[in-house]
Amino acid sequence: MMRILYIILFFSVSNFSQSLNGKYWLIDNKNYVATIRVEGDNLILSNGLTFRQITLQPNAATTEYKNLITGETILRSIKPEAEVTINNKVYPVGGLVGLKEHGYLLNEWISNLKVDSKAFRYDSYEISSIKKSVKWNSKKRWNTANSEVAKGKELRLKFRYPSEELKGILVNVYYEIYDGIPLISKRIIVENSGPKSIVLNSFKSEILAFPESQNPTDTPSRWLRPNIHVESDYAFGGFTSDQANQTTFWEPDPEYTSQVNWKMETECLLEAKLAIGPNLTIENGGRFESFRTYELLQNGKDRERNALGVRKMYRVLAPWSTENPIFMHLTSTNPKVVKNAIDQCVATGYEMVILSFGSGLNMEDTTATNINKFKKLADYAHKKGIEIGGYSLFSSRTINKDVDVIDIETGEPGGAKFNNAPCLASQWGYDYLKKLKVFFEKTGFDILEHDGPYPGDFCASTSHEFHKGYEDSQWMQWTMTRDFYHWLKENDIYLNAPDFYFLQGSNKCGIGYREVNWSLPREQQIILGRQNIYDGTWDKTPSMAWTFVPLTEYHGGGAEATLEPLSEHLDAYAAHMIQNYGSGVQACYRGPRLYDTKETKELVRKQINHYKKYRKILNADIIHLRRPNGRTWDGFMHVDSNSKHKGLIMLFNPTKTDIKEMIKVPVYYTGTSKEVLVSYKGGMGIPHQFNRNFEIDINVNIPAKSYTWYLIH
Repeated sequence: MMRILYIILFFSVSNFSQSLNGKYWLIDNKNYVATIRVEGDNLILSNGLTFRQITLQPNAATTEYKNLITGETILRSIKPEAEVTINNKVYPVGGLVGLKEHGYLLNEWISNLKVDSKAFRYDSYEISSIKKSVKWNSKKRWNTANSEVAKGKELRLKFRYPSEELKGILVNVYYEIYDGIPLISKRIIVENSGPKSIVLNSFKSEILAFPESQNPTDTPSRWLRPNIHVESDYAFGGFTSDQANQTTFWEPDPEYTSQVNWKMETECLLEAKLAIGPNLTIENGGRFESFRTYELLQNGKDRERNALGVRKMYRVLAPWSTENPIFMHLTSTNPKVVKNAIDQCVATGYEMVILSFGSGLNMEDTTATNINKFKKLADYAHKKGIEIGGYSLFSSRTINKDVDVIDIETGEPGGAKFNNAPCLASQWGYDYLKKLKVFFEKTGFDILEHDGPYPGDFCASTSHEFHKGYEDSQWMQWTMTRDFYHWLKENDIYLNAPDFYFLQGSNKCGIGYREVNWSLPREQQIILGRQNIYDGTWDKTPSMAWTFVPLTEYHGGGAEATLEPLSEHLDAYAAHMIQNYGSGVQACYRGPRLYDTKETKELVRKQINHYKKYRKILNADIIHLRRPNGRTWDGFMHVDSNSKHKGLIMLFNPTKTDIKEMIKVPVYYTGTSKEVLVSYKGGMGIPHQFNRNFEIDINVNIPAKSYTWYLIH
């Protein structure tokens, strides 16, 4: 018993010491450098946080996968490295067969395993540095990115088929391991240098046999998942990665016959694949590249810690999403109104004007008259140092029966996510994207707000120009969207899109709100808006989200719901700005102007000046302190261990009486060693010691119907 106690204490002190020294990767990750090395017949991918071993002989297969943060092995069996269905026949890519047990894996079994006779065989490998997948100019706008491209190593495994059946077909399996984060990505490229074309009916770019996280004899309504976050860049149809997931499937493993679940329905096999398709023809000399799947290992079940890891991943993979310009939503395209809004942006410190839905902007109109009108406005904005752009609607509308998505059940238009939608892989869709490119090239616009971006609708038409039928329709529409968004990035065009296209170049998505709530009375909007911020920043960094402020009436509600005249509702206007800029979440301030009087102008200017003074820490990740409920204080805290300001606490009091109490604030992720200096509203810092849980006690006084804030140094 004493020996066991000693070991427990030893590891507790050891982990505590590492925490104090800032060694945890979310605080200090500079020593976790990705490497790929050869050890005997194995290739080892590791960065001190994650470890993947690929045994090369007699065929390439993953034989170990470890979470080095927890010491956990996350592999229970061996599966192929990928799978392709070509000309309606299934072929494993790599892998080994012969295991008699699939509930666990012993090293001594591996040397006795055989090659699957139906599988593509390992040929050779190449190691290189990670390359850019999206071109982005980090010098265009203010951002907090550390690099324009993720850093790390890439491994390419080449596989060939051993018979004439698929002569000239090369399957490349790519792995990327990243510096400073427990993350590995995976994709495949199929190349055809053979004598004839092939049809790639479907594929699986990742197949991993995970140990089950629970072991029920009966099948539960929801299975627990392993300690891993998985998503791909083939994502759409939602405001979060989970809602937008199209490719991550947890399946039963029919080989795992020793599982406890008597129906053998344990969902313990991860497969990265499409639900349908792509059913593409690859001609001689052609190639197909899959989506990328990202596997982020996590540490336990702590929600904040795991969410911080996901947000760190987005900062690494999509650094453009750290751009966070200060913008307004203008409801008019009248040149006089637009120029006045631009002048008000200059006067208050705003950086961008977005011509909103309902403003009269039509980017599909590429006539000389329309182009000339908006080029003049863009030239005026640019001379003033302001960026300008606008709104275009793709989905959730109907064009005509020859263009719209066709429902496979009825053979008629319909069946789309928003009932009716045009098919992007029609001639109309191709022309739509071309018109937007022409508009941007000729006007010099800087921003696209792309509403209803392609949400994943399948189309059963067989007459559309850019897809053959139902099975390839989603892949082709997504490919066209991806290529267009990459073009926007290459041309320094900022992209707002109410969908999860971050890994393909989008900058912002909605934080998650109910549109009609902005027609509620102002006081309700403020608390609900703060709930939206609290909830929406678990899975997104502040710069990845936008919220909303209706300066004029929106979805009804009348005078009680709107801020205009602004000078008559300065308290509500200020409350919106304080919580939005205090969280780092930009809002669509939708209306004809930013101010109407000198007093209103001063209010806006003061809030923007404060935001810019503390901009770096206000764009840092959020620690969630207490969700708003209207009954007591609520708040959140920004943390950045690499910044001059290590933290910034925002506390709100929605009640009618002052709140005076001692609150505990977690400061672990500030990265400080023994104590912090806490300054009330940026004043003199007062030392605060940690307790053993890395918390400090702060005596707060939050005025009624108001807020307060503290800096941590």
